[in-house]
Amino acid sequence: MIYFIMNNTIALKEQEDTKIFLQKNFIDLQIENYQYFPDEAMEELGLDFDLVNQLVEDYVTQILTSKVIYLQYLEALQANKEISRKLDFTSLRELTHKNLGVVRNLRILDAGKILKDMMTSTDLEYLSLCVEALVYCAIRLKPKRAHETLRLIEIKSSF
Repeated sequence: MIYFIMNNTIALKEQEDTKIFLQKNFIDLQIENYQYFPDEAMEELGLDFDLVNQLVEDYVTQILTSKVIYLQYLEALQANKEISRKLDFTSLRELTHKNLGVVRNLRILDAGKILKDMMTSTDLEYLSLCVEALVYCAIRLKPKRAHETLRLIEIKSSF
């Protein structure tokens, strides 16, 4: 799902799409209405608003670029599952742990719940949904930065 923010109508549709996706697939996590407020991160980390905002934007870029890596890991796991090989989740867990540390520091609660589930789940279909949810939540967190990043990824992949 890639929407470019040309006006408020598209942004609102995207927010509604995110809410519906999260309600449908992650109702137990209760994250569909989550809104991020940087105050706690600012206080706990002793950082000002601008720095926390920059770190959140960096996190959004990190998640969107991590999506490709997550999907590669999941594809390899699925291939191993199909040939009855033992599944090794180490690489996926390491990337998840790295991202979980960032969201815990920045107090991004919706992504934290998703990543926490990813640390223990062995259900490949659910893990794929989690990756999509992380993307949705990143877009919701910083739409402009997300769309800039997605556009750059799209341009790079066309070469």
